[in-house]
Amino acid sequence: MAYRAKEEIKRDYCWDDLERKTGKDRLEFYQDELLKNLGKYGTGIVKEIFANASSFIKKPSTFSTLVTEIDKLDWYSARQEGLGDLYEGLLEKNANEKKSGAGQYFTPRPLIDSMVEVMSPTLEDIIQDPAAGTGGFLIAANRYIRKHNAPDSWTEAQQRKYRRNTFYGMEHVQDTHRLALMNLMLHGLESDPNAAGIRYGDTLGQDGEALGNTGATLMLTNPPFGTKKGGGLPTRTDFTFPTSNKQFCFLQHIYRGLEPGGRAAVVLPDNVLFEGNVGKQIRADLMDKCNLHTILRLPTGIFYAQGVKTNVLFFTRGKKEKGNTQEIWVYDMRANMPQFGKRTQLTRQHFAEFEVAFGDDPLGRPTSLAKRQDTGEQGRFRRFTRDWIAERNENLDIAWLRDESDGEELPEPVALAQEAMIELEAAIAELQGILAELGEEVVEL
Repeated sequence: MAYRAKEEIKRDYCWDDLERKTGKDRLEFYQDELLKNLGKYGTGIVKEIFANASSFIKKPSTFSTLVTEIDKLDWYSARQEGLGDLYEGLLEKNANEKKSGAGQYFTPRPLIDSMVEVMSPTLEDIIQDPAAGTGGFLIAANRYIRKHNAPDSWTEAQQRKYRRNTFYGMEHVQDTHRLALMNLMLHGLESDPNAAGIRYGDTLGQDGEALGNTGATLMLTNPPFGTKKGGGLPTRTDFTFPTSNKQFCFLQHIYRGLEPGGRAAVVLPDNVLFEGNVGKQIRADLMDKCNLHTILRLPTGIFYAQGVKTNVLFFTRGKKEKGNTQEIWVYDMRANMPQFGKRTQLTRQHFAEFEVAFGDDPLGRPTSLAKRQDTGEQGRFRRFTRDWIAERNENLDIAWLRDESDGEELPEPVALAQEAMIELEAAIAELQGILAELGEEVVEL
């Protein structure tokens, strides 16, 4: 079931052609011919990967050393060990070391794996990540499906569905998009701009309307933090509640795009749980249209270079439009936890108790919720009724444990400043949304 990219690379632009060149000619061939021609005249996924590609390497000697070292690799053994896993490991290492750009929003692998575990993707699912990044959620879902099935026994129809109608996503940063496509390709998954795969586009623009019609039965995602660039409202015309807050826009895309009975796990910052005005309306609409059965309060410090506090919302799209949420279970994994970072690494084991408490029903059906145990004010897992939430003005920012963490583990000043900036951005976005709703001109800051 491996994807055969070599068939899409034109002759004269293969590895052997690059290797035959020497010195200055090799770098010039790579920059002036290979990159440009594969991006312009290539076919399929190869053309997308190389679209508008460029190289920052300036010295021919540096490039020749790179080519020589790559050529020394035992590619047969690498394939046996899993090129895709090696590549994904490099992406994670790069993100962990990066203090700005996409790296600061990289979703930690243990969190991804835990979300996938409790959502239990199947071969029958149509899985979507509307903020795909480098494809981490889709690759993890793919890994789960293959681990819990016997791919060699799949029928031809099942194999075709798996390759062509299972994994969908969108990414609006082109360099990140090409990394995502390579990730899919190395994991044997296909990508078609008009079908399955990770598309290049803006989910909060018109591109996202088509993505929202793919019939998703499972959404796994970590939308980027902050406000829409330049302020103002997104260009999506199908949102019931226009707002410049990106998280609220993504949240609308997700619960509106789910098929009845479809489920989602979404990473969102604290402000989404308590913001007023349009935020309150969106939360109420979410709880009407979906069964928002579980909220996981995440530890601080798990997103590199970010002081933002985050949560995972787990919900299932109802088959009716009203009254789907009857109770919400909140698991507090934030209070009395270590300050995660480079010194204290987040691991999968940290999620073990949550996964047990969550149970084995990814849909959060009433019969399953009835089996859960409310651990009381001294425990981490508690149940709250929909009526109680309504009395709180639809505020879902629920905490009850006293955090007795050692003061020495407080976040660094930079992280605290970044957290304050994020809260200010959220407040500004809310004010801009109010002005836009009143028909006033929104001043960009």
